[in-house]
Amino acid sequence: MTPAEVAAFRPAGLLRNPHLQSMLASTRLRLLLRPQPARMLERGAHRITLDCGDGVRLTGCHTAQARFEMSRGLAILFHGWEGSTRSTYLLQTGGRLLEEGWDVFRLNFRDHGDTHHLNPGIFHSCRIGEVVGAVREIARLYPQRPLALIGFSLGGNFALRVALHAPEAGIELARTIAVCPVIDPHGGLFAIEKAPRMYHDYFMWKWRRSLTRKQRLFAGSELFTRRELHGTLRSLTEALVLRHTDFGSLDRYLDGYSVAGERLSRLTVPTSILTSRDDPVCPASDYDGLDLPPCVELTITEHGGHCGFIRDWSLRSYAEDYIAARLLRLAS
Repeated sequence: MTPAEVAAFRPAGLLRNPHLQSMLASTRLRLLLRPQPARMLERGAHRITLDCGDGVRLTGCHTAQARFEMSRGLAILFHGWEGSTRSTYLLQTGGRLLEEGWDVFRLNFRDHGDTHHLNPGIFHSCRIGEVVGAVREIARLYPQRPLALIGFSLGGNFALRVALHAPEAGIELARTIAVCPVIDPHGGLFAIEKAPRMYHDYFMWKWRRSLTRKQRLFAGSELFTRRELHGTLRSLTEALVLRHTDFGSLDRYLDGYSVAGERLSRLTVPTSILTSRDDPVCPASDYDGLDLPPCVELTITEHGGHCGFIRDWSLRSYAEDYIAARLLRLAS
């Protein structure tokens, strides 16, 4: 990425605050200020349940573009932790790509959106096999090519890992784009604990709500004790690992979905990573020790918060421009 392209994103005044940027990423105000793309995306959406293998079912929404005679390709979008197909940043990005002639598929991870009833096991971040299975099934059902994968935050982490697995899984993935992906889960967990309290409380509120819904649907066994549910992010994550996985320790679980160090060096799919130096959730320092192959483009802006990159008070996001530009090159 050229210095001129980086310089094109220079938010002014209050919008240089990383916490404001992070909050604006998900605010519904963005949909109120620019409602038409998201409306078109939702209006044409076909909801489908995917067979992801091993009895796992995940859901998603497919919207076919109607602007051009032929689609430019298929873009698969991944939300972040405790997001869904209706997260603001996914609707805005999907709507933008639909306008530009891409068919769009938005995937719900396990236990996200209204999908808690589909699978008895609880979501955790190491369930990469079912996500690879979902992408393989999406590619089979919708033959539009080229095939691109875009993920945000934890969804960005999943997108990078799917790209690593794509060749052996027989997925013809043409490009992957990750926005503020989780690189080192150890660093991410520590960052949330050290960030302003609102981040910890926000994630815990959403996670507890999700786990409570899961418990109501699968009432035959106690998923967590009341004490565990009212613990911290770290203590509840550790309870999840010990109760519902075979990792045996929190550290081994966090290593299980890390893409730090040399883990991305095997990437062969052309990949773009966009992040910011002031991200309060996924620290920019996590990129210092990455071993990236030539097919990976890393862009680090000075400002942008976590998945924000809000340009001005119209609440348009530079991340959408970044994604659209790279997919336009791919379609060309």
